[in-house]
Amino acid sequence: MHVAGGASGSAPDENVRDLIDIPAVEVITRSAVMLMSSAAEKLGLAEGADPDSIDLPEARSLIHALAGLVVAALGDLGMHRQPLQDGLRALQLAFREASAYPDEPGEGPGELFTGPVKA
Repeated sequence: MHVAGGASGSAPDENVRDLIDIPAVEVITRSAVMLMSSAAEKLGLAEGADPDSIDLPEARSLIHALAGLVVAALGDLGMHRQPLQDGLRALQLAFREASAYPDEPGEGPGELFTGPVKA
């Protein structure tokens, strides 16, 4: 199985690597970054984001999945641990701020895994 990094087609590409060759921590961090980026987009945090494109239910799902992944992989993240935890916390706080009726402490997205997040 291959993972594509850019070009398409059947020609060999130096950006395509066998999954067997990719360290687990890289797969985990890439997955986390994808979840973080998507959640940020859904929260309207991306540069030039349209305020009408905010989708809190989608952001909630993404943040919840991110929290589960980060917490489950904490022991394997090495130097990536703190940046991922910080990014997760920032998204949880941004979600709370974007909510017209913020969740009770411990009830926000991902807080099942991280515990209550405070500013």
